[in-house]
Amino acid sequence: MNYQNYIEIRPDKRFGKPCLVGTRISVYDILNWLANGMSKQEIMDDFEEVTEEMINACLAFAADKEHRLKIAS
Repeated sequence: MNYQNYIEIRPDKRFGKPCLVGTRISVYDILNWLANGMSKQEIMDDFEEVTEEMINACLAFAADKEHRLKIAS
């Protein structure tokens, strides 16, 4: 998955946190909702602009970040 198609980092949006393109919803928001038991469908129902591909992009972004941290250690 090429998560760059769905995630952007802009200094003028949410203090430079990675967010879903065209929204103010951060990757952290999505990951936190999933970690607290929300399903992908519940997130998409609550936020009509969010697609399953966007949620998967957040998961891929987090996995890639974790992978890069392990390589750097």
